[in-house]
Amino acid sequence: MEMTCIMWKLARYLKPYRKECILGPLFKLLEAIFELLLPTLMALMVNNGVGRHDRTYVLHIGLLMAGMAVLGCASAFTCQFFAARASQGFGTVLRNDLFKHIASLSMRQLDAFGTETLTNRLTNDVTTLQTGVAMAIRLLVRSPFICIGAIVMALILNWQLALIVICATPVFALLLYVFTKFSTPLYRTYQKGLDHLAVVVRENLAGVRVIRAFAKVPQEKRRFEDSNDSLTATALRLGRISALLNPFTTLVVDAAILLVLWFGGRMVGQGTLMKGEIIAFVNYITYILIAMVALSNLIILFTRCAASGRRVAELFEVRPDMEQVAGPAPAPDENAPAVELSHVDFSYGGGKALEDINLRIGRGQTVGIIGGTGSGKSTLVSLIARFYDVTGGEIRLGGVPIQKLPDEALRHLVCIAPQKTVLLTGTIAENIRMGLRDASDKQMKQAAEIAQAAEFVEKMPQGYASHIERGGANVSGGQRQRIGVARAVLADADILILDDASSALDYGTDARMRGALRRARTGRTTILVSQRAAAIRDADAILVLDNGRVAGFGTHETLQTDCPAYRDILATQA
Repeated sequence: MEMTCIMWKLARYLKPYRKECILGPLFKLLEAIFELLLPTLMALMVNNGVGRHDRTYVLHIGLLMAGMAVLGCASAFTCQFFAARASQGFGTVLRNDLFKHIASLSMRQLDAFGTETLTNRLTNDVTTLQTGVAMAIRLLVRSPFICIGAIVMALILNWQLALIVICATPVFALLLYVFTKFSTPLYRTYQKGLDHLAVVVRENLAGVRVIRAFAKVPQEKRRFEDSNDSLTATALRLGRISALLNPFTTLVVDAAILLVLWFGGRMVGQGTLMKGEIIAFVNYITYILIAMVALSNLIILFTRCAASGRRVAELFEVRPDMEQVAGPAPAPDENAPAVELSHVDFSYGGGKALEDINLRIGRGQTVGIIGGTGSGKSTLVSLIARFYDVTGGEIRLGGVPIQKLPDEALRHLVCIAPQKTVLLTGTIAENIRMGLRDASDKQMKQAAEIAQAAEFVEKMPQGYASHIERGGANVSGGQRQRIGVARAVLADADILILDDASSALDYGTDARMRGALRRARTGRTTILVSQRAAAIRDADAILVLDNGRVAGFGTHETLQTDCPAYRDILATQA
């Protein structure tokens, strides 16, 4: 029932392929009909042709059987074509829609799921469902039809022997029920184990330098082995159950065949059954065996599909907790400050990360934000960029509440360069142009010069066409940061946020970058987050955060006099 509900929710992705979903099973039924007729024709050939030594009759029936085999083969190929078309299309549409849905979730929701489980659901789980669609079109109708058709044909041949097959049917049903009951929870456990293993692998690959630097390779090997062994144990339990299903199914069918041969032989001896009918009966029993094995494998696949479908449906059921407004952006108030925070509170789910933050940043101002580790600096600018929504209070940009700004308008208004710069696979030019896709070469190079990136990019053999490996592995941390700043500068947003985006730069390069930014962004608002007091001392105003609260706001000179927290920071950096 649960599987039916899940598949019903996902069935809407098959609507564009209704023709394939209808024609595919019909051609498979046509193949099954031809297949079911072959044993009866074989019986006729044996009884009327071979038994009477009638070569002409044998030839005619043989040609008829060959023709049916060719038509059945053509029907099977046609069904396979429709099944591939529908399943591949289903998987593509579902994966695209799921990716779009994931992209609509807030940072809070993405953090709650985790990168690894989202990746597995988008790839492995969708692929499993895609395979399930293909097999359903090919076998879901065919296997039961073969079973029922073989029983009907057996009844037509001899109802007494057919009772043996009918009595074996409940045994098959019991086997399938027991398997499904025990395997479904194991598949859920297996998927969770796969997610955990992905977390371990990702952490080890991303943190390989730290692991080696602290000689933790043996411990991490053990952690991977524990996770992998747990996953293997679950897979083995599933494998043992799967391994038992087919032999038990075969055992029941073989027992039925033995009984058919036993009683059928006696009936042949009595003259109430012909030899050809015994051959046909054994063939029908074999068909039932093959169909049952296929059906049991289909049950295995559908059990996996149930686990995967549940995970995909669960993700679709999560509604974005950050409402995105549509339509044009409200007109800004020219007299309002560029950024205004009023009694802002924020929590990641535990204690408050920010509490009662009040801040006004005028248009064209350069404001620095400083504070100790964990004081809430990155959280604050993430709220201004609306990566998260406040849990209390209000943020206004240009006098407009941030929740009333359409996402596209907000991204043109605010651009952020984070401390941990993410570069995508491609060229340096492509990464910089993420800030403005249709930027000219001149605009891109100007942005690179402001970010102090031009000095190393132009020394590369291919310049801005130089290739960036995944994650920017072939450039240094400082080079990644400068490319990230160039990308943000090129966006030419009214509000530019540099969230400790120069932490990997030396003091000289950092100073040159800040000077170039000041000259290039005259009249624009800039927010600088830094751990270095020297990097923000020339800002128009400095916000000092301490444990999520405002400890001071003013110029460098004012804070030196009135803010103990700022003096402490200066003392540690003297």
